[in-house]
Amino acid sequence: MTQQQPATEPLSKEMQDCIQACMACHGVCEEAMSACLQRGSEAQTRIMRALLDCSEMTRMCADMMMRRSPLHNEMCMMCAQACDLCAEACMSMPEDELMTRCAEACRRCSEMCRAMAGAPM
Repeated sequence: MTQQQPATEPLSKEMQDCIQACMACHGVCEEAMSACLQRGSEAQTRIMRALLDCSEMTRMCADMMMRRSPLHNEMCMMCAQACDLCAEACMSMPEDELMTRCAEACRRCSEMCRAMAGAPM
């Protein structure tokens, strides 16, 4: 675990960028989940689970970084793993533009969270 940054210190540029990537990923996962629900039985359970896990993890990860949680490193690593699984699940529907966009957002978020997991707050 890392030492908590004083609340008076601004968040680093890297952390701000990671928070933005998490929130962008969260948004596109929610959008993709909604689209899957509208399709009904066409959407696979594995994809829905991955979207839900990723959506929740990215939101929570961003929240933890914003409040300077001393657990942010561990959360970023878990978030990166959820994003990787979601990107893989979304790419099982490569013909779907929204799923491709979701996979790209997940990959970007995963990369930034992995970097943040090793970075001091």
